[in-house]
Amino acid sequence: MNKKFIISSLVMTVASLMAGFVVHAVILQADYVQHPNIFRGESDAQEHFAFMLLAHLLIGIGLTWIYRMGHQPGKGVVAQGLRFGAAIAVVSTIPTFLIYFAVERLPADLVVKQIAFDTVAILLLGMLAAWLNKSD
Repeated sequence: MNKKFIISSLVMTVASLMAGFVVHAVILQADYVQHPNIFRGESDAQEHFAFMLLAHLLIGIGLTWIYRMGHQPGKGVVAQGLRFGAAIAVVSTIPTFLIYFAVERLPADLVVKQIAFDTVAILLLGMLAAWLNKSD
């Protein structure tokens, strides 16, 4: 673990937190408030915010670590980032929301929105990971 890994992990953590905020607290907020029996209210969510921070820290570290292990030097940043983001979406983002849909009483249209918006977010995070780690 070197300085670049730490910086990339921290930037990815902040970017992941911001992307999650935009997708879930802004874009999908109106959808979530329609289901108070499934999702936490504002005050309850605030009481659990430390878990959110920990989750995004792990995302930042994990995305940096996985990207650095599998990138191909000499390939373009955008192509590498999109390839990486797509792989993460296929192995994590999309299956996670499909599993939630299978076990929770979530409306199908909400799950489609979650998958679509979080996939876009992870593609952007993939490009950021590629840019942050481009000289390795």
